[in-house]
Amino acid sequence: MASAIYEDVKKALDEIRPMLQADGGDVELVEVTEDNVVKVRLQGACDGCPMARITLKNGIERRLKRVVPEVESVESVQADEDDEDEDEDSGCCGH
Repeated sequence: MASAIYEDVKKALDEIRPMLQADGGDVELVEVTEDNVVKVRLQGACDGCPMARITLKNGIERRLKRVVPEVESVESVQADEDDEDEDEDSGCCGH
């Protein structure tokens, strides 16, 4: 069941988080679906970054699948409209 791996995914994201934060970004766990699809929200400099998809698939998804083999995939969801941050074009992860 998805809720059984939720805590494992959360712990794995906590290990990934410092790397994202070092570049001004972050990741929020939104949900783990019944088919073990992890939905996350990229935040800070990662939100809207042209490299976000690569970060998501080659960084976050790869790490999660290694640590939590039950994970099928990782998908990014957009922030709610009322949760809009200032348009800060600080450049993410050096890009």
